[in-house]
Amino acid sequence: MPREHTPQYHDLRRPSRDEDLDRLKRYEDFTTIDWIQDSIIERNRRLRTARRQSIPHRGPRGEVTLASLWSRLQTVAYAGQSWFVVTLVGIGIGFNAAIISIVTEWLSDIKMGYCSDGWWLNQQFCCWEIEGGDEDTCEAWHQWSNVMAARWFIYVLFAAFLSFVAAHLVRSLARYAAGSGISEIKCIIGGFIMKGYLGFWTFFIKSVTLPLVIASGLSVGKEGPSVHVACCVGNLVASMFKRFSRSQVKMREILTASSAAGVAVAFGSPIGGVLFSIEEMSSVFSIKTMWRSFFCALVATVTLSAMNPYRSGKLVLFQVTYDRDWHFFEIMFFVILGIFGGLYGAFVVRVNLQVAEFRRRYLANYAIAEAVTLAVITAMIGWFNHFMRIDMTESMAILFRECDGASDYDHLCQTAFQWPMVNSLFLATVARAGLVVISYGCKVPAGIFVPSMAIGATFGRMIGIMVKALNNAYPTSGIFAVCQPDVPCITPGTYALLGAAAALSGVMRLTVTVVVVMFELTGALTYILPTMIVLLVTKAVGDFLGTTGIADEMIRFNGYPFLEKDDHAYNVSVSRVMRTHLKTLPASGLTVRDIEGILASTDVKGFPIISADGHRTLLGFIDRTELRYVLDKSKLLQDIRVDTPVSFAPDSVDDAEAEFDGIAAGPAVGIDDDISLEIIETTAAQDVLKLWPWVNQTPLTVSPQLPLEIVMQLFKRMGPRVILVEDHGALAGLVTVKDVLRFTMTEHDDRHSPWNEQRFDGVVDEAWSWGSDAIDQAWSWCRRRFGRS
Repeated sequence: MPREHTPQYHDLRRPSRDEDLDRLKRYEDFTTIDWIQDSIIERNRRLRTARRQSIPHRGPRGEVTLASLWSRLQTVAYAGQSWFVVTLVGIGIGFNAAIISIVTEWLSDIKMGYCSDGWWLNQQFCCWEIEGGDEDTCEAWHQWSNVMAARWFIYVLFAAFLSFVAAHLVRSLARYAAGSGISEIKCIIGGFIMKGYLGFWTFFIKSVTLPLVIASGLSVGKEGPSVHVACCVGNLVASMFKRFSRSQVKMREILTASSAAGVAVAFGSPIGGVLFSIEEMSSVFSIKTMWRSFFCALVATVTLSAMNPYRSGKLVLFQVTYDRDWHFFEIMFFVILGIFGGLYGAFVVRVNLQVAEFRRRYLANYAIAEAVTLAVITAMIGWFNHFMRIDMTESMAILFRECDGASDYDHLCQTAFQWPMVNSLFLATVARAGLVVISYGCKVPAGIFVPSMAIGATFGRMIGIMVKALNNAYPTSGIFAVCQPDVPCITPGTYALLGAAAALSGVMRLTVTVVVVMFELTGALTYILPTMIVLLVTKAVGDFLGTTGIADEMIRFNGYPFLEKDDHAYNVSVSRVMRTHLKTLPASGLTVRDIEGILASTDVKGFPIISADGHRTLLGFIDRTELRYVLDKSKLLQDIRVDTPVSFAPDSVDDAEAEFDGIAAGPAVGIDDDISLEIIETTAAQDVLKLWPWVNQTPLTVSPQLPLEIVMQLFKRMGPRVILVEDHGALAGLVTVKDVLRFTMTEHDDRHSPWNEQRFDGVVDEAWSWGSDAIDQAWSWCRRRFGRS
């Protein structure tokens, strides 16, 4: 019976071919960066700078002059400018993170009550002298009402108000401030321009609304949006320096370093932030970029530590230390946590995609109402569970703690309440998982790092309490015989920590980064091995189920043009993918009027240059923007007429005079604004307009028989905008990243996993059917049992 429903479920969750084509059309909204051309532009600038610095500035007898001192000062300033910019970015990220943390804590507590000593104080600072800040023993902290129903109503009202303000600001002022931002940052670092995504208003609105969203109680986190905000800071600071604003290569280094700093301040983990930028964000990572990422993360972390937002010396609220060791027999329970992490990741990724599709179809015009509704539902449910009522970071801080007698939240450490606590933790796990699935992706700043960790922490603490109860029941038998009688054998807080790591790894598909982050959170070398075991099990389960990280799934779902890091075998040549109907330009025989007509009638990004003899011999490639720029400047500077002939190929005289100031002789690839006007004055005349300096005479070319996988590697490692395909010197076609993605989505849209989606969905249906039958049988047995009595 369950198998009969599998095709229906499978058809419901998979988009149709028309939806795939609509998604592919959105690729054209993005501008691709040609990393090869940008690298050559940067190379030419370095050559000119080195040439200027090599000019001697000493006097006739070798004495030091003001010119020589100024030249040396410029050299030092040029060398140190990158580190200066990285320092400013790190300081800005750390400062912004501290302000967001302080405001978030105050807004989260204001739902529960207020401080009579000062309205600006949260509960922790209001009850500073009292251990744990217990509201029952703190006279300065006043709840909004002594009536439980009134307190619940005010709690829900605050959640609705905060979510409404946040959603309204995002919808009205900065739509790019919605969501996590990690998927989009990956695309931007990969070479796709999204105008306004890293602008000031996006940064400002996301920084303002992020505390509102977290305080509203929505099951979303601030760690993912922190990466987006950090990259906005990096973009805004670097854009103030000409050296970075005109170089996409250097801007990519700053954005990569900013993403590392964003994770560093979110988790108090500078090394983990660097590993995150390597493992998740950037597909091209040099040693120089790694050092700058590390330095930026260090500066941001030091700034956050200096501001000390929690006044406890901790960089994050859930930072914890352990002084107890683990036992070898606990590995079997750690494996359970790893399996949970893999299953949780598969569940969240697959179901959230269905929710996102439903949101796109039916809720696109109701973003504010959706956010408010979700916040109200979350508040109404969460009020009745102690671990969902408080902020998720505060909840993790409580669940990670050891039971040392110093503090005990809601009888968490008392043996007499262990089974009610297990029930509460189980309900919190199930409810939070359901709320995360429907909340992640709504049109407010929303991350999934901390919600996943909170779910894993509640599940892990539940397992830890159950193992501890088993130890208390049988202290000297079986596996517990190795425990010392006067020392606690099981530490449930470590299970919460490992469960949080498993859930985070399951949904993001990260391994090494999570291990280092957890180590930096605890500072305990002894728990590195259990963390590695848990994450390896999580990864194995995720690989077996064919789970992809939720950031990559969102890239695919939103239609962002981005090549995955993983390599797939397609068994086709590039000739299957390339475009064959091209708009080309002959090397000679055209006038300015012809070129302007071609530009007006086409919207292609560039034109291959072929020979004028009809053999289609490939001579080069010219970019559309450069062609438009040269035509406009030539008319302005040299009074070029519309009937002036145009030449794209140099002659013998041009080859002899081809060396310009600061660029190598030969093909002038990547000529920038610094010397473009000089070249126009040299090559533009009323009798002929020579455009060959702007023609890339050595474009990246491949053979039509080259496997598609090799072309994909060229795109990922070298970053060209276009690869030309030539057959024995003749132009055969061209291929871009968008062509590759269009082919992979329409022709080979599989996950290359041991299980396809239909089999997975069939197992889900069978498990649901089996669970339903088991519940029905149990209910029937209970009715018969109690009916007899």
